[in-house]
Amino acid sequence: MGTSVARHPDEEHYGPAVRPMKFERGTDGPRVVMVGVDGTDTSMRAAASAFGVARRQGCGLTVVFVAAPGLLASLAPQVGYAQQEAFEEVAAELKREAHRAAEEYGVPVTLVTRHGDAFSELAAVADAIKADFVFVGASAQAGHKFVGSIATRLVRLGHWPVVVVP
Repeated sequence: MGTSVARHPDEEHYGPAVRPMKFERGTDGPRVVMVGVDGTDTSMRAAASAFGVARRQGCGLTVVFVAAPGLLASLAPQVGYAQQEAFEEVAAELKREAHRAAEEYGVPVTLVTRHGDAFSELAAVADAIKADFVFVGASAQAGHKFVGSIATRLVRLGHWPVVVVP
């Protein structure tokens, strides 16, 4: 049975160990697939797609949840507390699901939780783990058509293939 082993305070690992190999991007198929999740339907579909690729390719999956504080949280402390509680609930559910799926399907899963700007944190983790693919869900927010979604920013500014799941 896999156990949870923390190598960094914001990481938890589930399932079997990743097979150690010398890093060589793009030569033998993906070694690390990353997915950004925020609890929305599109991000959970992205997680399911990323998990399927990781399982079929026999590689590790890194699931990244970024708690991004909103403008209202900085203006009203009670909103900040409620938002923090919501983030903790989503993180706890992701932890349970990552552990269950890693054990059931034998996929090495690393769960990373961060606080801050979602784009910056996703890009930093993708760079740190040398992600071969980054999966994200498409944004359903109307304002993102004008200012750009996280997915659009990752595609334009990143240096890894980005899969945007509707």
